[in-house]
Amino acid sequence: MERLLIRGGTPLCGEIRISGAKNAALPVMAATLLADGPTIVGNIPHLHDVTTTMELLGRLGVELTVHEGMEVEVNTATIKSLQAPYELVKTMRASILVLGPLLARFGEAEVSLPGGCAIGSRPVDIHVDGLRAMGAEIEVADGYIKGRAGRLRGAHIRMDLVSVTGTENLMMAAALAHGTTVLENAAREPEVINLATCINAMGGRVRGAGTSTLTIEGVERLYGVHHRVLPDRIETGTYLVAAAMTGGEVRLKDTAPALVAPLLDKLRDSGAEVEAGRDWVALRMRGRPRAVDLQTAPYPGFPTDMQAQFCALNAISTGAGSVTEGVFENRFMHCLEMQRMGADIRIEGATAQIRGVERLTAAPVIATDLRASASLVLAGLVAEGETRVDRIYHIDRGYECIEEKLAQLGADIQRVPD
Repeated sequence: MERLLIRGGTPLCGEIRISGAKNAALPVMAATLLADGPTIVGNIPHLHDVTTTMELLGRLGVELTVHEGMEVEVNTATIKSLQAPYELVKTMRASILVLGPLLARFGEAEVSLPGGCAIGSRPVDIHVDGLRAMGAEIEVADGYIKGRAGRLRGAHIRMDLVSVTGTENLMMAAALAHGTTVLENAAREPEVINLATCINAMGGRVRGAGTSTLTIEGVERLYGVHHRVLPDRIETGTYLVAAAMTGGEVRLKDTAPALVAPLLDKLRDSGAEVEAGRDWVALRMRGRPRAVDLQTAPYPGFPTDMQAQFCALNAISTGAGSVTEGVFENRFMHCLEMQRMGADIRIEGATAQIRGVERLTAAPVIATDLRASASLVLAGLVAEGETRVDRIYHIDRGYECIEEKLAQLGADIQRVPD
């Protein structure tokens, strides 16, 4: 076990590179199971969840080769198992993404019910019901989802909830199904578009990515390709908020400003000066930020994965702001930890009412999920004294070398053994 120690009070200044997106890398790595022949996935972030996914693929018998330049080559010709075991899946909900590809290509799959962050209910019903509609026989027993199928067949599926992983899993399954599948109420996230782009490069026929209706015409075979993962929009937003909170000036390169437009708008509302180019974004904040109001929603709305970071920003802003969580029902646990640092936060149902204070005070805090851990690091960057953030294994699931990147921008932060 490790922890982060942070001494606040230093404005962040300088330039860093943004990593590839975890939420794009994981489904693309699962999609390699669909392909005949090796697939090379580029711009892979070095994260615990990516390592877990590689270990999972390796457990299935897939041959993996790590190349220079953040590329991983995946060859499924050596696959020998169709079971995703509990000891791997329990730490990461995205592991369920191997279910659709395994069923579609090999006609069989046994995937443990997934684990991950405790941020609310994310049921597997959407995945199971959709695959059953495509002809799979599925039972959930002994903690596993067990499925069998001949060749899946196209179906018209309307998902009850907008689900990113549900959309991705069913899209991958449909890519090799017989006939045409229509997915209504599909997720529109850039990561879904990135996956569709990868499948189409493999020889698939996915239309409508980025809209709420996907049409997938199944093909007989898919082939290996060279695919690049898009930049991480949540990492981009996190470092921009960190700079705004500390009154700093940063430039982030190798990112995609178009993917973070709602975040840039809110940061401008907070008083930040923001500029952007094709693959970079820069922010400068003079003085304390202003509190902002926001409500999270599925893309293209404000991302739930940036809610905690903006709670931290509001906590030290001038004025008061409300943050309403419209995606998950249990995602304000970070607010309780920020209160220990002196934040003035009141939770009213799905809304956090936050009145900014002039300064926070360092305290030992505990990370309860991935994005909560990031918000506590941000709070530590502006708190008086030394903040200790425990259970940082959460943050390692989604941020590549966060202490190194923050130190590169001037932060006083170090990783130490527990």
